[in-house]
Amino acid sequence: MPDTPPDADLLLPILLVPDPRLRAKCRPVGPGDADQVRALAPRMLESMYRAPGIGLAAPQVGSALRFMVVDLQPEEKPDPMVLVNPEILAASAETAVREEGCLSLPGQYADVTRPARVKLRFQDLTGARREVEAEGLLATCLQHELDHLDGVLFIDHLTPLKRNMILRRLAKDLKAKARE
Repeated sequence: MPDTPPDADLLLPILLVPDPRLRAKCRPVGPGDADQVRALAPRMLESMYRAPGIGLAAPQVGSALRFMVVDLQPEEKPDPMVLVNPEILAASAETAVREEGCLSLPGQYADVTRPARVKLRFQDLTGARREVEAEGLLATCLQHELDHLDGVLFIDHLTPLKRNMILRRLAKDLKAKARE
């Protein structure tokens, strides 16, 4: 049976640098925000899958709420996580370097050094408290998306020279795409 295309109404536009909403610190999700988060989460996941990406934070779709979606798709099967009000409880002293990219900086990649392992506490869509311990790609992805909730981009972890090179290259790529 062929895959049916996702409902275009589900897709959300992903904000691109230098949109100032990407630099704003998100506010915690409160009880009055539950319906909005439950409505946005599946749309964020669909937008992330279509991009394609493995993580997407609320500010990347214009929401100032503190939550994110992640799916590494182990064994090529969807395994989505929605993390509401995530916070790092512990991070290893040991670091790891991994190439990162970002849906808000399309086509741009750089090596970023982060803690190799992290432990996060968050709420799921039902409001239940959960914890996750992560290493490898999942640890990197969780830290990357959590940074977004604080208005931090992966390029902020780079030297000014590397950051400026990426920003110039992105501006050039976006200008060329606009001409197409």
